[in-house]
Amino acid sequence: MIVNFAERAHNHNWELDPVTRSLLDTDFYKLLMLQFIWKHYPRTTVSFSLFNRSSTGPVDTFAHEELIEQLDHARELRFRRSELVWLAGNTFYGRRGIFEPAFLEWLEREFRLSDYKLSVRNGHFHLSFEGLWTETTMWELYSLSIINELRTRANLKRLSEFGLDILYAKAKTKLWNKIERLRDVPNLSVADFGTRRRHSFLWQEYVVEAMAANLGNGFTGTSNAFLAHKHDLEAIGTNAHEIPMVVAALAADDEALKASQYHVLEMWQQTYDGALRIMLPDTFGTTQFLEGAPDWAADWTGQRVDSKDPYIAGDEYIQWLKERGREPHEKLVIASDALDVDDILGLHAYFGGTLARGVTPADFGNAEAFHDRRKWTPGRRIRFSAGWGTLLTNDFRGCDPSGGSGFDPISLISKVSSVEGRPAVKLSDNFAKAMGPPEEIERYRRVFGTVGVSNLPVIA
Repeated sequence: MIVNFAERAHNHNWELDPVTRSLLDTDFYKLLMLQFIWKHYPRTTVSFSLFNRSSTGPVDTFAHEELIEQLDHARELRFRRSELVWLAGNTFYGRRGIFEPAFLEWLEREFRLSDYKLSVRNGHFHLSFEGLWTETTMWELYSLSIINELRTRANLKRLSEFGLDILYAKAKTKLWNKIERLRDVPNLSVADFGTRRRHSFLWQEYVVEAMAANLGNGFTGTSNAFLAHKHDLEAIGTNAHEIPMVVAALAADDEALKASQYHVLEMWQQTYDGALRIMLPDTFGTTQFLEGAPDWAADWTGQRVDSKDPYIAGDEYIQWLKERGREPHEKLVIASDALDVDDILGLHAYFGGTLARGVTPADFGNAEAFHDRRKWTPGRRIRFSAGWGTLLTNDFRGCDPSGGSGFDPISLISKVSSVEGRPAVKLSDNFAKAMGPPEEIERYRRVFGTVGVSNLPVIA
């Protein structure tokens, strides 16, 4: 796809250039989770709130009237017949029929996005979504991609057409340099996870097509369901922190709270008949999760690492599998937090046993305390895959010809904040990423503990 980004931005005169082109323009895991919610929690009410975890850039760089227009447009969208046919008939993770006919019929006839609450206080907007879980959950991706793209557009307006040309020329060069380093790396497995904080929809599409054209089988697909559908790519994703956060908030007491993280796994594997079994154990801390996990959890396909140093988390998972008599070689560890090309190459070599051009064992990661025991040897220890997000689809750092950091990505999130009036909490493996009222965070830390949790900078 050839897009003249500079000309398009400079000559933009549409009444509304929609950010959300389709309800399918979301991460694939949101659709899988929506079916889970529709099946098990159709009357549960929740609220989502927007949070900016970044100190590197403001969110409010555009008029809130623009945000209202985009949110209202998204609320008017409905799933198209061709999209539902794709969900019904396509093969996902080697299986056809993952989405139930009754669920797809509900998507067509009844699914609607909830209303939203938007206010402006002290010059900053506050955005939240309240209502049935089935009506609010999908707002997470739509709201984040809308806000990030409006922020992009506001910064584009500062540049002349020539300046825009330079901006995108630099970004394309940066993208190509990354892709070139990944080309011909044996057994590479990398997917696009960059929808929520992308520079724009068109840039994400450009990046995905560039990856698919140049990495061959090393590019395994995209988390964006719309792009997977449009370009005949594999749709990637299973579940996220949202489900264990909600189930935990509904727990009757501390004992049920501790057990809720495993109850989620039971419900998930029952819902999908033993498929899509990728654990995300860091919602309340990975180390405590693994220590208390039932033996059958070791039969799951793998785990995604989100908030822990991936070298440490991968080693921990491998050791846990061995202690439970499982063979790690055929299991899968997926890294997905703030990855860039150096991280991908280092992790691929460390776990997959294959060094890429220019990579040495000394390049493996940032965990100084673990550096001495990282003695690289050939041969796969565990299957490794990278979910490449923000720094794939929104790395414009240093590309602005006028200087400044307006195009730098920010760590913007939309998370469950309450469930049936109760506060929702996420602890994670990083103290800096804990979310919820302070008194509830302390209660959760008392129940789950803090073993294995560290303080790491939040990048994106």
